[in-house]
Amino acid sequence: MSTVAEAQEENAAPPVRRPTGTSARSRWVRRAPLLPALVFTIVITQVPFLVTLVISSLHWSALTPGDKSFLGLGNYNEFVGLDNYATVFTDNRLRSAVLNTVTLTVGTVLISLLLGLGLAILLDRRFPGRGLARTLLIAPFLVMPVASALLWKHALYNPTYGLLNGTLNGIWKLFGADHGPTVDFVSSYPMPSVIAALVWQWTPFMMLILLAGLQAQPTDILEAARVDGASSTKIFRYITLPHLRQYIELSTLLGAIYIVQHFDAVFSITQGGPGSATTNLPYEIYLTTFRKFEYGEAAAAGVVTVIGTIVVATFALRVVSSLFREEQAR
Repeated sequence: MSTVAEAQEENAAPPVRRPTGTSARSRWVRRAPLLPALVFTIVITQVPFLVTLVISSLHWSALTPGDKSFLGLGNYNEFVGLDNYATVFTDNRLRSAVLNTVTLTVGTVLISLLLGLGLAILLDRRFPGRGLARTLLIAPFLVMPVASALLWKHALYNPTYGLLNGTLNGIWKLFGADHGPTVDFVSSYPMPSVIAALVWQWTPFMMLILLAGLQAQPTDILEAARVDGASSTKIFRYITLPHLRQYIELSTLLGAIYIVQHFDAVFSITQGGPGSATTNLPYEIYLTTFRKFEYGEAAAAGVVTVIGTIVVATFALRVVSSLFREEQAR
């Protein structure tokens, strides 16, 4: 009987295996609706960048047009390879713009981060009107950058009717003087004036990220620390601050990405002056294109700015992915 059963098992057809994966046709059917968006993104972002790369290798000036046409956009003189990039790293104006960009970015990010951390700690506590206070503190981030810059330039910094000079005159009158010295903040302190306007707008951004980090703290650990007699200072130093490290990194990197590319405040408040005291890379690229009319040099400076932004964005994405992994581990 066993021999007959074994023979029947050998002659039996093998079990049919159902395909576990999807066919190439079904995968393409699912992805087809996304293709128009992908093509649109490539046309809008990557094609202009490739054109910019090509222009950055040309000696192209609108003041001295050449006899070689480029895509019908205009005439250039010659192909110069990496000479425009050498100019970017050796030209005094562009080096000054790089230093101004670093100063503007570091100053704005650090001050916004410290103020945002303090506000986040305050908003993490319960008090009457906390929802209204949170809404009012978020409001500056929702204002358009140009409108914010013009508000600071005319309503606050103006030496004749600005709020800051009006406040200073009121203080002088308290001490018996008719009026105090008028301060032209934009001319006397150009870089701090731009940084102050940007800090006002970017502090809510830092505050939101750090407040999310504070509210994500495990409450049981905080309760255990209080039961063990730890003071508020030690709890913040040894528990809260290490927990906020990744949120601080994230807010710093994201803020740096946006502020490196910032153009509105510099153009609206100081227009790069006095001299070139506040000229950052985006504004210098604008001047090189529309005042100096050196398209190849401006394209090279733009490529350098984009590459620097990509480097910063890479670190930001790593921080974001580490935050997601940490949340999944919980």
